[in-house]
This record gives sequence, structure tokens and C-alpha cells, in this order.
Amino acid sequence: MVGFDDPAFYGDHWAAVYDDHHRHADPGPAVEFLADLAGDGRALELAIGTGRVALPLAARGTAVEGVDASAAMVERLRAKPGGQMIPVTLGDMAQVPVSGPFRLVYLIFNTLFGLLSQARQAECFASVARVLDPGGMFVIECFVPDLTRFDHDQRVQARSVTEDSAIIEVSVHNRAQQRVATQMITMDGRGESLALPPALPRTYVTIPASCPPTASATNAG
Repeated sequence: MVGFDDPAFYGDHWAAVYDDHHRHADPGPAVEFLADLAGDGRALELAIGTGRVALPLAARGTAVEGVDASAAMVERLRAKPGGQMIPVTLGDMAQVPVSGPFRLVYLIFNTLFGLLSQARQAECFASVARVLDPGGMFVIECFVPDLTRFDHDQRVQARSVTEDSAIIEVSVHNRAQQRVATQMITMDGRGESLALPPALPRTYVTIPASCPPTASATNAG
């Protein structure tokens, strides 16, 4: 796979700036919620990334493991206190390349939308069902796309304006593919473009009824 279809594409391009970009995102509520669901069982984070949620969850005493396609993201995780203690498998989260069983599998922060087709998302659900304990839980966290924001299937938004720079978000919506592709453009005081890591398209699709039901906390046992 190449480009956006490469499972490692997002992580490899964003690893160096990911933590700083999301420094205002508080993982606390998610950690509390997940810890209660995991109890004394094993938990698996798909797209574990730099450990933004996995590390504080492990610090709570939960036995956390992870899957991520990006070695660059995992390297960032390993460099943090406690990062060496979390088992991580490099691989495609849609395939869930680990052995269960797990009390809890979670895929949060809208990352499900990084699987760019209905088939890939359905594969992920089926793979998760394979590694869950009987009665285990699969938790996903996804926003509901607001398509009214788009005019003629496109959108331009000012994300930040300061004395010497501006960040502009440019998006296009593909109705047939149910996909939104976005890029961030930063302009400095001289009007020159400053490169940001490329954004990943987000695909919002309906999982077929033959797969475990999609919900924020789904009993797939």
C-alpha cells in the first residue's frame, strides 16, 4: 500500500509533532472510563500511537497492550516513562495481529475513520471479535460528521490566526465514498506557506449488520 492507503502513513508523518499538536486533549475522562470497563482483565489499544491514553491507563494498573502500524509513533511511546513496559505489535489495526483474549479492545480519538473503506472498517470489527473474551467489550470513539458545514462539497476554515501566522483548514467531501479529505495550510507573516504533515482522509461509513454492532461500548461476546 502507498500514500493514504498505507496503514503507517499517518503515524509516520505525524509522530514528530503529534504530542504537541494534541497537548490540550485531556485523556483523563477516557482513561477513567476504560479502566472501569477493563477491570482486572487485559486491554488492547488499536492505534496506540505515542501512548497518550495507554500510558496513564497502564499507570492505573490496567494490563495494556497495543497495536500500531507506525514504528515512528511507537518509538515516541518507548521514549516516555513506562513506555518500554507496554507490549506493542507493529501491524495493521484492521487485522488485529495479536492473540487474545482481551476483556477490552478500544479504538478512540476518531481513529476508526482512518480505515478508508467500509470493507476495512468491517474487517477491523470482525478481527476484534476474534480476540475478545466472551462478554468482552469493544469501545470506539467517533465524532458524528456535520455535513452541513460543506458548501458544494468543500470547506475552508481559519483554525488559528496570530500576529505572524494563520492556519487554514481545507476540506473536500466525496459523497459517493463517504470520505472527507483535509489538509492544513500554515501561512507565515510574509505570506509563505509552512509545511504541516499531511492530514489523513476520514471515511465515515455504515458497518454491515453482519458485523458486531457499532456503539461507543459494544458487547461482542
